[in-house]
Amino acid sequence: MEETDEVQNSAERLSEVAVKARQARTAAYALAKLEAATRAAALESLARALIKNQDYLVAENAIDVSRAREKGIAAALIDRLLLTSERIEDIASALKVLGKASDPIGMITEGRTLYNGIQLRRMQVPLGVVAMIYEARPNVTADAAGLCLKTANACILRGGSLANNSNIAMTKVLYEAGMAAGLPQHWLQSIETLDRSATTELMQSHGLIDVLIPRGSASLIRSCVENAKVPVIETGEGNCHIYIHQAANPDIIVPIIINAKTQRPGVCNAAESLLIDDCVAEELLPDVMKALIAADVRLHVDEHALTIAQSTQSIDQTMVVVATEEDWGREYLSLDISIACVKGIEQAIDHINIYSSHHSEAILSQDYSAVNRFLLEVDSAAVYANASTRFTDGGEFGLGAEIGISTQKLHARGPMGLTALTSTKFILEGEGQIR
Repeated sequence: MEETDEVQNSAERLSEVAVKARQARTAAYALAKLEAATRAAALESLARALIKNQDYLVAENAIDVSRAREKGIAAALIDRLLLTSERIEDIASALKVLGKASDPIGMITEGRTLYNGIQLRRMQVPLGVVAMIYEARPNVTADAAGLCLKTANACILRGGSLANNSNIAMTKVLYEAGMAAGLPQHWLQSIETLDRSATTELMQSHGLIDVLIPRGSASLIRSCVENAKVPVIETGEGNCHIYIHQAANPDIIVPIIINAKTQRPGVCNAAESLLIDDCVAEELLPDVMKALIAADVRLHVDEHALTIAQSTQSIDQTMVVVATEEDWGREYLSLDISIACVKGIEQAIDHINIYSSHHSEAILSQDYSAVNRFLLEVDSAAVYANASTRFTDGGEFGLGAEIGISTQKLHARGPMGLTALTSTKFILEGEGQIR
């Protein structure tokens, strides 16, 4: 048997994950050699391909949406799954913006001369092979592909089964457009088998995958952290809080809370918990409750908030339930919110630091000292004063597309844009120095 036949047969015995991980490793070295202009032009080609093929993408997505509805998936999660022509145009626009962004690869972040005369520079370089495991959000397919391409990383995608048709279709469109634009083979790949063992194998592909980024539910992220044998960047669930301080401006309270809770309740930066100072609860909470209930939000309340709800006319009591201990730490991803009354800012901060997922928190107050204390002491990736938590997003932060929002503290925290997908190397130039 010829050597090429042996290699082919050997490859056939490997799993889909093993084959694609090895191909991605080769592609990563080829991507690292490409000029920034080539990668930027390819991103423009990817954007045009999405627009050109939007009817195909919407049709494939419709199959996934139909199946999700048949399974009784919550409306907020179906909203995450849904692709429309308008959303595809937004995704394409983000890729175009990304193509025009400053390229981080090759950037010198430090330069100095050592005591021995050696010239030292620190340069940003690609991570190598980036694997994404995510749930029913087909837009992540394009975000991950674009960000990895801009940073010269090979990308392996493992989408959730609910969005399988959508993810495979989008990967195909993006991959072919990239190949036509001069990118190397296997620069982008998607694990297509629905066998759950493939997910475990991907997260344990030590030596082939440089970093794994899970994006989805708490259970998905926990599974990756507990089972992975490759480095993991945690993108956390969002139990986000809004705290109404006693010095809050009454005019901004309801608009901010309604926006943070109801604009898109199925996303990680939506507010899930509301805290309010006891001393202003009876004055301010009734209007907040009425507005939330009018927006079909179910209230999970503590004892004090329950008393206020029961004594307030025109509040639909069927939309008010007693909160359990589990409610304080829950990411609902639905039209539900927990409400607790606290005895001042110290208790509010303690409550948030105990129950928060350390994603995004906001204080509503005109008291500078209270605001400053909240911003400094709350241990979350993004903290706000007098604004909605819905702004925690790579695009809103001016980072372009994001690959996720990290709630950990190592390497990257908060919305992860281009810099989060790079590492560094030291470059040293001498003239014969020895130690």
